[in-house]
Amino acid sequence: MFDLSAIQQALRQFGFDGWLLSDFRGSNVLARRVLGMGEMPATSRRFFYCIPSNGEPKRLVHRIETGAIDHLPGSKTVYLKWQELEAGIASLVGGMKRVAMEYSPRNGNPYVSRVDAGTIELVKSLGVEVASSGDLIQLFEAAWDDDQIRMHFEAEKVTDSAYGVSWKFIADEIRARGETTEIAVQQTIMNHFARHNVTTYHPPIVGVGPNSGDPHYETGTGANTTIRKGDFVLIDLWGKLDQPRSVYSDLTRTGFVGDSVPAQFTEVFKVVAAARDAAIECVKSAFAAKRPLQGWEVDDACRAVIVAAGYGDKFVHRTGHSIGQEVHGNGANMDNLETHEERLVLPRTCFSVEPGIYLPEFGVRSEINVLVGVDSEVHVTGGALQTAIVPILA
Repeated sequence: MFDLSAIQQALRQFGFDGWLLSDFRGSNVLARRVLGMGEMPATSRRFFYCIPSNGEPKRLVHRIETGAIDHLPGSKTVYLKWQELEAGIASLVGGMKRVAMEYSPRNGNPYVSRVDAGTIELVKSLGVEVASSGDLIQLFEAAWDDDQIRMHFEAEKVTDSAYGVSWKFIADEIRARGETTEIAVQQTIMNHFARHNVTTYHPPIVGVGPNSGDPHYETGTGANTTIRKGDFVLIDLWGKLDQPRSVYSDLTRTGFVGDSVPAQFTEVFKVVAAARDAAIECVKSAFAAKRPLQGWEVDDACRAVIVAAGYGDKFVHRTGHSIGQEVHGNGANMDNLETHEERLVLPRTCFSVEPGIYLPEFGVRSEINVLVGVDSEVHVTGGALQTAIVPILA
């Protein structure tokens, strides 16, 4: 829901004179969501909406689509010619020194960079500094309301319990038939989700042996997907309630098909778990001290543990991603590898912590979710932390 007073308060908080939001044919989904246009058809012509830190917003729309953003408050200017468009943009930002747009310097954060370079050039040519709206986007796109927080905890019950169902299925199949398959385990999880009204955009990842060593493995079929006694198994699953505006729970755990877990697996798991816990402690200590925390700092805290253990080159992705209505949301990521994430970790946002070590024979990842609550309390969600690889036949 569009909330003008809250947006203007945030603009003042972050030191912006205004926020210039624009879209062309649905290219800026972030702006559309902030403006309450998520379900509205994309326009065929460009529109601009400028929210000043104080005062009345201004609309700039094409003559063919004069009613494109009539649901929003503010004055309206209609353009037809390109010269009128440029003059209209100049009028929108007139008197402003620093405006927010969906932009990231040097494209350092592609999740935020939704406005094309030419539009940025045009605004800058008017003598206006353009800065990233990344933290503003978090407040009005990635921050959860009370109902979404409730739905996350409800989804977590189902994603957490899916592991008990999965381990039991594997054990029963091994004892009865001597083997099962990745696909069969995947389908067992999907059936569990369906029984509990949980949906997902993509089936879970079930990887056995070397397949678990591929961070983005796609569960498949064939001889190398059979699960037998003595095999290592990784399960990465994500789901949300089948309700409007629901948000995801995203977890990864590992098991071994045996009564006890060999030392080679345990050694790697302990490193991964220690890295996971270091990331969690980084978040908790920052909020306890009321210190601003950027996403890159969490990645550094986690990655340092794996590097110190000699596995630095085997940890080939960021520590965590924002979680929202999409499993990969539009808030701050815990990343200083793929991007230098300078967005703040904010209250009411959620993200994964999922360090991994990927070897040719197997890969270990331990994933939980961290939700920063309304009063900046830090919740680790996803059930009890996995402290050891599950001996599936024990």
